[in-house]
Amino acid sequence: MKPRGDSYGGLSRLERSAQRRERLVEAAVELFSARAYDDVTVADVCIRAQVSKRYFYEHFTDRGDLVFQVHTEQNRWLLDGMVAASPRNPSGPRELVFPMMKALATMLSEHPQRARIIYIDAPRLESLRRESLRRQAEFLGRLIREVVGPQHDRVLFQRVSLALVAGISQVVTEWVTRGMTDPVDPLVEHLTRIVCAVLHDLG
Repeated sequence: MKPRGDSYGGLSRLERSAQRRERLVEAAVELFSARAYDDVTVADVCIRAQVSKRYFYEHFTDRGDLVFQVHTEQNRWLLDGMVAASPRNPSGPRELVFPMMKALATMLSEHPQRARIIYIDAPRLESLRRESLRRQAEFLGRLIREVVGPQHDRVLFQRVSLALVAGISQVVTEWVTRGMTDPVDPLVEHLTRIVCAVLHDLG
């Protein structure tokens, strides 16, 4: 027999807690994408989410923890989408890179609030941004090695992978900052050609 109060409105306590966290994150995404991080308070997020502060602190230690978790989750969402788009057994670099760049640009264009959070960073998130770039570089490097084969100069290859990811990030940041008004298809083609040109020069 379930303890009294464990279920309410057909949802368990854990399900209700998960829903409250989801509402808080959605509210934070909306607010952080529209205003500077430092201008958004815990009270603002709770009011938008229609969740009391008591429940806020069940999921986040403070506003900084909320910012960190929201930013981390948005980056994970984007990387997971690119992973899902990466083809199996591509015949060459272009066949590998193009669908990933297509997924990147399409996901961002369809979710402009998430795009702003990922690419228009608060200064205090710089260390998180660098860690995200390193993870993406490792991911890209693994996929590229499967296509072009092992690299004799591992340090050079690691630096090339990081430079590619950082360069893509900067180009996309400019696109997002301008309101993503430029068409997606030319952006995808340009990003693909940049990556392929660098890999061709790498030999």
